[in-house]
Amino acid sequence: SGRKCEQHPAVTFCCWLANLRQKSCESEKKRLEELVLVIQSQRNSYHVRRGIQRRGEILQQADELGRGAPVVVLLHELSEYEGDWSILPALPRLSATYGQSAAWFFFVEEETRVTLAALLQVLHRYREWFLGKRLHDNEASIIHHYAFSEDPSSFGYPDPAAGWALSTPLLQRLAERIQRENLKSDFTIDLKHEIALYIWEEGNGPKLTAVPEFCTEPRDNCATTFTTYLPNCGDPVSKKDVFVAVKTCQKFHSERVPVVKATWEKDAGFLEYYSDVTDASIPTISLGVANTERGHCGKTFAILRRFLSKAVPKADWLLIVDDDTLISLPRLRRLLRCYDPKEAVSLGERYGYSLVLNGYSYATGGGGMVLSRVAVSRLMSSGCRCYSDDAPDDMVLGRCFTSLGVPITHSPLFHQARPDDYNETLISLQQAISFHKHWNIDPVAVYRHWLRDKDLRDEL
Repeated sequence: SGRKCEQHPAVTFCCWLANLRQKSCESEKKRLEELVLVIQSQRNSYHVRRGIQRRGEILQQADELGRGAPVVVLLHELSEYEGDWSILPALPRLSATYGQSAAWFFFVEEETRVTLAALLQVLHRYREWFLGKRLHDNEASIIHHYAFSEDPSSFGYPDPAAGWALSTPLLQRLAERIQRENLKSDFTIDLKHEIALYIWEEGNGPKLTAVPEFCTEPRDNCATTFTTYLPNCGDPVSKKDVFVAVKTCQKFHSERVPVVKATWEKDAGFLEYYSDVTDASIPTISLGVANTERGHCGKTFAILRRFLSKAVPKADWLLIVDDDTLISLPRLRRLLRCYDPKEAVSLGERYGYSLVLNGYSYATGGGGMVLSRVAVSRLMSSGCRCYSDDAPDDMVLGRCFTSLGVPITHSPLFHQARPDDYNETLISLQQAISFHKHWNIDPVAVYRHWLRDKDLRDEL
């Protein structure tokens, strides 16, 4: 009793310790209920299932702790707007819905594992910050518009696989700024870098604070870890289920096509080269579309028509690549096992155009565009067309799919640029599917180092 606590020093200490633990438990419960976890889920059915599973695991963990529960948001459910994946358009809604009761917003990938007790301890050390596992460029990169070219390592951006956090006051200021400013129409290319730039606000906002407990690989004291971007969904799809279309032109027949033949062509079941001329030595097929210097929309739509025709073997999936794309078809076939070919699927490295102003997303062409037969059929029957033969094919496809309600599904294993244009730590932990461009590299050496599986046993 309270009276006994007063009379006996030893019991008094026990009572004091019990009260302290109760207050600590109540404090942790309060902190947990003030946490909003945002799972950066996608609308494709496979990713919806993964997001729901991750949310269930987090809430089960909270239940086992017995200290209340955080709010867990699946990003694709936040609104009807497909462009919420780029985060900035979603901040005003997150602020309005949860800002009054939350202290922290923590953003994770579908495959990021969170240890709630450790995460609370980390967040308790900070007040108003932008937190994450810090990445930086080793050299000026084209995908970051050569930002900080004099000292690329001076600017840090978060590794999304490890999770990253915004304090509520900071998120609210960002949301107000987004609503106040007339943001320019622009491209979203590398989300993690562009968010860090927006938060930094040319030196008026905070830089990323590095948190060692935000991890991708397991080690002591980690609040987060990451599994893989290439999950095991079963046996790879068969070679005959993927039709490969390589876009080329006469001036690259002797320069780029030999690289394809020396590296990844052997892994294709069905492959055709499409050019502006017929060349029996390769062989190439002319689709009657002249070569264009800018975009290749006319050629790509001709490929889509041919894919649906009886001129080629029927396949569930169409892969469209450039002649300077380097790709691992075995890894792609492993990834495709996760997706339902009976759905309309557009898969690749996702970019965005004017997303803050209700723009659209698209799978960028250089890294490879993967389309299910259902997606191609819906597109071609919709009447959506190129506005000119030299329009950017990937952007036109993205605009068409957006109008049809077909989500652009993102995989960071596709790359629009060369390995040197990405953070080395980041891509070293991936099993990359593609890279793009031969500029200033040995493409065969790049393929062998980054894309060839040394002990491959999945030939089907």
